[in-house]
Amino acid sequence: MHVTLREVRDGDLPLFFTFMSDPEATRVAAFTSADPADRAMFNAHWQRIRMAEAIVMRTVLADGAVVGNAGVYGPPTEREVTYWIDRAHWGRGLATAALRALLEAVPERPLHARAAADNAGSVRVLEKCGFTVTGTDRGYAEARGEETDELLFRLDGPA
Repeated sequence: MHVTLREVRDGDLPLFFTFMSDPEATRVAAFTSADPADRAMFNAHWQRIRMAEAIVMRTVLADGAVVGNAGVYGPPTEREVTYWIDRAHWGRGLATAALRALLEAVPERPLHARAAADNAGSVRVLEKCGFTVTGTDRGYAEARGEETDELLFRLDGPA
């Protein structure tokens, strides 16, 4: 599949909402909004994202179809990557391709990332893209309703 990134469009948001409110996907991601099924909260969150100049957020396309999103956010010294791929497309290399494309589009370094320690897919994506584990943390994972271990990552050079 050919993966590309483009600016987020209004028509992408209903798809993002569907992807990001999938109970299995949110359980794996762990660190999600308090209520992924709350459409008003989702809409307000995305309105803030799209208006913030410091946030780079892109729609992920696979062969022209919307399959998720990827972005960079945070203060200049702690910029962090985020990505979400629809669960129907997991295991096909799309998250890795999307993150690589994002890293080419956003050359600033260092970049940081976090993943639930047991989210093997996301850990693998980050490592394939050159991120290295720099530490661990433990935080409350809304999607699991419990404290969950996290891995902290950093990317210093090009992907």
